[in-house]
Amino acid sequence: MNGSDVILGRIKSDCDQKVNAIEREAEQKRESVLAEAEKQAQKLERDIAGKTSQELKRLENSAKSRSELERRNALLKRRRAEIDKTIDSLSDYLSNQDDSDYFESIYMLCAQLKGKSGEIMLNSRDLARLPGDFEQQVKSRGLDAAVSQTPAKIGSGFILKSGDIEENMEFAAIISARRDELEDLINRELFAQ
Repeated sequence: MNGSDVILGRIKSDCDQKVNAIEREAEQKRESVLAEAEKQAQKLERDIAGKTSQELKRLENSAKSRSELERRNALLKRRRAEIDKTIDSLSDYLSNQDDSDYFESIYMLCAQLKGKSGEIMLNSRDLARLPGDFEQQVKSRGLDAAVSQTPAKIGSGFILKSGDIEENMEFAAIISARRDELEDLINRELFAQ
């Protein structure tokens, strides 16, 4: 081999070594970049999974809250309907008692007006079925009142008229005036837990 072949061989050998070194260094950098990219991808995946998990929990809690609110509202609506139905039934019951019980209820209301006097106004139905001893029963309860023969425009119960003053003892008016108390009682009796 001549000198130029030796020089060319050495140059080629040096070049091959440098190319191999560059390739090894490039491979190491590529592996390092890939490893770093993998780390960042895994971190990003954990971050996304964490954020997604938090968002899912938030959505789940929100849906659970909405569901609970809708359930409570439905229960309250049902409770309100039951209370209204019970109060309506009470009014119907009082108005549609048999004559004896109905007038006993009237006498009980008269006792609440003990010491007062005036004129008792009843509806036309009650005037037609009035017991013969009605005024005596009223007086025995402490109410000094005569029965007006003019029918009152009320559903049931009576109105005590003393001059310009009227005491409304109509069953519906009494129930209306005491509605809050009745609702509390119904709540305790029907919905006590």
